[in-house]
Amino acid sequence: MSANPILTDYPSQSIDIRPLSGPLGAEVLGLDLSRPLNDEDFRRIHRAHLDHHVLVFRDQRITPQQQIDFSRRFGQLQIHVLRNFQLAGHPEVLVVSNIKENGQPIGLGDAGAFWHSDLSYKDRPSLGSLLHAQELPPQGGDTLFSNQHAAYEDLPAALKRALDGKRAEHNYLAKYEELRARSPWRPPLTAKQIEEVKPAVHPVVRTHPETGRKALFVNEHFTTRILGLPEDESRSLLDELFALSVRPEYLYTHYWQPGDMVFWDNRSVMHLAAGTPDFLRRKLYRTTIEGDIPS
Repeated sequence: MSANPILTDYPSQSIDIRPLSGPLGAEVLGLDLSRPLNDEDFRRIHRAHLDHHVLVFRDQRITPQQQIDFSRRFGQLQIHVLRNFQLAGHPEVLVVSNIKENGQPIGLGDAGAFWHSDLSYKDRPSLGSLLHAQELPPQGGDTLFSNQHAAYEDLPAALKRALDGKRAEHNYLAKYEELRARSPWRPPLTAKQIEEVKPAVHPVVRTHPETGRKALFVNEHFTTRILGLPEDESRSLLDELFALSVRPEYLYTHYWQPGDMVFWDNRSVMHLAAGTPDFLRRKLYRTTIEGDIPS
């Protein structure tokens, strides 16, 4: 994590961390992120994030800047390549929304259309992402998370051996044209933007840098091929892993409530947007924390 000022003089908050039923996730109650968070409370949140992989902060009435400030305590923030969906005055915030104003989308409305780990296509994929609800639909808009530690641990021993040392390519452009063909949220990319999202290569099984636990690290959105295998074998193995990685027993579905901010560990989980009916409005603000080079 990045260096931050020592914040020991602020009073502690009455934080209650309650594990959710299921394979991952915890609810954080009593935390007010509009108030300064002292080091002891921050360490509790950090530990809970590592233990539970997805944290749900309830009833957060915070500004975009306060979301940015909290996110930065975990590391440097990453700026999404689609600059047109940055929040005005806050380039660190990606607007995730299906809303159109004056006929133009205000945010990335098809974010999460495929299972993925955020920015796995970068040399330094995301440590974690924080998504803060601004406007929620009365139905739909759920987000699913899948525990990739559990997915790896449950693999047959022979498959684990087959994956040992394997590396895979991740490419932001893998499904870009497919998404462009069916939605208004994907503009043509400039040469500079394409250069910014050059393919990256990562281990198929990564080791979490803070806990030492292994996790599957391939996803249907960005992972294109496993290096060193013929194309048909690579595709067959990836399809098998994609299916195994999202079995029902690994999943938590988040049903959004007003004021929710969800903080997930991209080194431990994948996520998927369940979708929102076109006639209902949904808007959330996302910040993304830079991680390490996977090993």
